[in-house]
Amino acid sequence: MSEPFSVRITVRGYETDVQGHLNQSVYINYAEHARWSLLQAAGITQAGLLAKGVGPVALETTIRYQRELLAGDEVDVTCVFEWGGGKTFRIRQTISKADGTVSAQLSSVGGLLDLKERRMVADPTAYFKELAAEPGLFGL
Repeated sequence: MSEPFSVRITVRGYETDVQGHLNQSVYINYAEHARWSLLQAAGITQAGLLAKGVGPVALETTIRYQRELLAGDEVDVTCVFEWGGGKTFRIRQTISKADGTVSAQLSSVGGLLDLKERRMVADPTAYFKELAAEPGLFGL
């Protein structure tokens, strides 16, 4: 398997709580940013998704916090898609400090929603393969 897709983010002061730690909700924002960055790097745009009549949906997210993050810390947020052959897929993400210390691990279940029918599409991999200029970034 190739290296996971990764983006670097600097923790901003306004994202921290009263103890100076990165606020818990911001971890999800960082994960979402990495996912959309991966889509963009693979050549998938929001306009392209809408033109196909689908949109990504998050069904479940679990976060395991391991080490604190403080304002000014630089973090790398990875993103790996895992395909199971059904209507859903799993996304595994790690948020690590620049020195490699793991700060959080996220596991999400997602899918593609047919925007007209308001139901999950049966084979999301087919859409990703068709829309992506670089489907290999999704492990396809």
